[in-house]
Amino acid sequence: MTNRATSTNSPLLELRGITKRFPGVLALDGVDFTLRAGEVHALLGENGAGKSTLIKVLTGVYRRDTGSMQLGGLEIDPQNPAQAEQLGISTVYQEVNLIRELSVAENISIGRQPRRYGLIDWQACRLRAQEALAPLELSIDVTQPLRTYSIAVQQMVAIARALDQQAKVLVLDEPTSSLDTAEVEQLFRVMRQLRKDGMGIVFVSHFLDQVYAISDRLTVLRGGNLVGEYGAESLPRLELISKMIGKEVAQVADMENRHAATQAAGPHPVVLQAQGLNRRGAVEDMDLKIHSGEVVGLAGLLGSGRTETARLLFGIDQPDSGTIEVDGKFVRKHGPRTAIRNRIALAPEDRKEAGIIPNLSVRENIVLALQGRRGWLRRIKRAEQQLLADRFIRALNIATPNSEKPAGQLSGGNQQKVILARWLAMQPKILILDEPTRGIDVGAKAEIENLVTELCADGMALLFISSELAEVCRDSHRIVVLRDRRKIAELTGEEIQLERIMHIIADEQPTEEAEDRTDA
Repeated sequence: MTNRATSTNSPLLELRGITKRFPGVLALDGVDFTLRAGEVHALLGENGAGKSTLIKVLTGVYRRDTGSMQLGGLEIDPQNPAQAEQLGISTVYQEVNLIRELSVAENISIGRQPRRYGLIDWQACRLRAQEALAPLELSIDVTQPLRTYSIAVQQMVAIARALDQQAKVLVLDEPTSSLDTAEVEQLFRVMRQLRKDGMGIVFVSHFLDQVYAISDRLTVLRGGNLVGEYGAESLPRLELISKMIGKEVAQVADMENRHAATQAAGPHPVVLQAQGLNRRGAVEDMDLKIHSGEVVGLAGLLGSGRTETARLLFGIDQPDSGTIEVDGKFVRKHGPRTAIRNRIALAPEDRKEAGIIPNLSVRENIVLALQGRRGWLRRIKRAEQQLLADRFIRALNIATPNSEKPAGQLSGGNQQKVILARWLAMQPKILILDEPTRGIDVGAKAEIENLVTELCADGMALLFISSELAEVCRDSHRIVVLRDRRKIAELTGEEIQLERIMHIIADEQPTEEAEDRTDA
């Protein structure tokens, strides 16, 4: 446990009796929340617990139905996010909500651009962006479009924009979802300094280790209700999870200790094989083999080539050299359409950009891949669509009042389930899961991990990618370890150990043992 900064006793931010209703849903039911200056206060709960709704009420995205809000002892009622920013409340949301076609500098200062003689002072704008990025120890070309940088860098730019606003309250909604270990520690150094300077920080995260590493106090919501407020040092992890998901501590312990079968996949046929895949700047000399009824995990740090491998296997990107075989047949002119015809599915890392279609209903999102496979001349009848949607809403426990709710209005975890439902409706042979549990709660993670085990038992081949190495170890029969865009080791059975994988990734050069495993 880290040493905590001493916060002031007087509240900086007070929310009392906050209620918010949507058609058919009571999202918040009389919730209280108190933030003090000079503290990091974690807001916790499962997806759908009301965390995002409470943040959006605070920042003027939603208008509260009842309740009061005070900042620095004064009543506030922001009508929109711009007003909230003017009051001193800055927010970085779970999904990067910046304009990717604009430069980094433009994104950091948009709406507050420095001017000279009535015109935007672009030089001052660039200097301001560099100054905002400096505390994050991020040195990049701020004149380049944001889209040219990784999701992790985009997340750091969003945080820099919030810091640039000289906020009194900083709300961080899943800020570490796309950051590697070093980048998380950079962010935590910044948070500790801001806490020392007297800022109040609301921290929303599903990474409980991070919550305990940085937080002073915890507020837990469940089902739109306040469960309680606790000192971080006085609430053990199992008790926290118990309060979040409404289960007894003994049940939580069983869930935490769950371990998928990690025996050898057995004499199942090879359904996908890649040999010598190369793509400049993405992957080098990748060999990969997946059997039916097997989960193969990809382990490595951000930028190691995990997502790039998934994109090559699904045909989004084309290799410069190498071959891909499905069911023993070479795939030529590989692309997403070919992948879908070969019953290869990809649940992508960035569900907002490449996964969910927010304006379409849950039903329409679920049937999309199956309709694409059939072709638009063979339209799926509305009754069949409804049956499919209802089936997967029940099977995956998707929290939605009905199948016609726009998918963009669901919580992050439920959007992830909708994407999984979309591909499962296609009955794939091979399912590529790229960060399927990123930014979702403990209960939803357990459901998705259990689903991986069930699909594997039914004979499906799965490629499982996660930045949480414990998940990869828990759910994989075999693990391919990547570093610097190359495969450096392959582990099976008792070799699959978290500490061992971390050691392999950390080595400057592959050990002889790792090389032997790679060559095997």
